[in-house]
Amino acid sequence: MNTRELLIKATDFLAGMGITPQSQEQQEFLDVIFDALLFIESTGQTYVFEDYRKHLVSDDPPRVIASFNTREEADSWLSELPDPPSSAYVLVADQYHHLIYIREKNHRRLFPHPVFEYYLGTRMREGLPPPVASFATRGEAEAWLQGQSEPPRQAVIQISGEPYLAVYHPNINHRSIYPFSMAARVEVPEE
Repeated sequence: MNTRELLIKATDFLAGMGITPQSQEQQEFLDVIFDALLFIESTGQTYVFEDYRKHLVSDDPPRVIASFNTREEADSWLSELPDPPSSAYVLVADQYHHLIYIREKNHRRLFPHPVFEYYLGTRMREGLPPPVASFATRGEAEAWLQGQSEPPRQAVIQISGEPYLAVYHPNINHRSIYPFSMAARVEVPEE
């Protein structure tokens, strides 16, 4: 069943449940669920929503909406964007930044965020697969990644014997290489 059909069936399912809200608050909750489903369909976001759902069940790195070489480029883009998202990740010099926008105050801000370091830490705790390729230098690895006509969403590689993650962000057609050494060290509670 495609996403459009799922949205229609989900709306019909909710309507057919015969839920009688016990309070105004419960009615607002139901209204927002219906409105969210209708928003996706009426604004042409069905395929974006479908891609988002696929991303949720994937093991892909956190999703980004844009990539910039410098902070100045990112700040300029954000200040000129007519209707920024309220929250999203962007890459600045291949480092994850969190975008925050508060419409009522026209407050726009980007700040570094460790989400990717935690992602790498999780991957390390789960155990890394064997590298798909090994390189003597980072330049060789970057040339390999850029030369891939259909790059993998992510692949463990080695550079000078150290593990790295090669990442492809298809929604923005961007490729990056990250050392696993930048992984966040998260304490796991003892049982």
